[in-house]
Amino acid sequence: MRYRLIIFDWDGTLMDSAPRIVECMQRAARDVGWAPLSAEAVRDIIGLGLPEAIARLCPGMTTEQAERLRQCYSEHFVAAETREAPMPFFDGVEAGIARLRQNRDQRLAVATGKSRRGLDRILASSGSGHWFDATRTADLTRSKPDPLMLTELLAQLQVPVEEAIMIGDSEYDLGMARQLGMDQLGVGWGVHDRARLQAHEPLWLADEPAAMFDWLVAAGEMTGVSHE
Repeated sequence: MRYRLIIFDWDGTLMDSAPRIVECMQRAARDVGWAPLSAEAVRDIIGLGLPEAIARLCPGMTTEQAERLRQCYSEHFVAAETREAPMPFFDGVEAGIARLRQNRDQRLAVATGKSRRGLDRILASSGSGHWFDATRTADLTRSKPDPLMLTELLAQLQVPVEEAIMIGDSEYDLGMARQLGMDQLGVGWGVHDRARLQAHEPLWLADEPAAMFDWLVAAGEMTGVSHE
């Protein structure tokens, strides 16, 4: 099958941002006087929209506490962007995206749990905004695993679901694609382990970005061939 649209998750799939997310969320929890959050617990919610992530991380938190936690997290994250080294793309991502962009018949998109402001900042600071034909963020649609952001991307770019693929490191990514009957590719270098990804029956689980992009380039060159 030839994929006319490749949709990427961002955190944990393209960018190695999980360590900063964990650190900022743990600091925010301390700021509001909440119980300490383990790194494992924070990694588990990466990919969800921020309100949904906070609700899962901190059951029983009041609306006011949750809003304060959200503000503190955002403040820590923005501050880290100015005082710390830029978050890196995983090795091979930049070269791999460049390879995909050589196929003029193929579109690239992002579906992320980030906010629109957060994604726009990182696209600008990393110089990667021109890579993508469309993006969707959790605050302007619905959080994963609801598939609305994928439905919107398909409609905007006028691509049928059978000609698109979702790529991500979490069960939230694969789960929303599965609800639409969209092909999925899991990546093994992100936040959720292989067993959780395999439960959603992706076409394949890539172990490193170079192999993932080799697979995608090959898929883009195939017409009328079904994946086994």
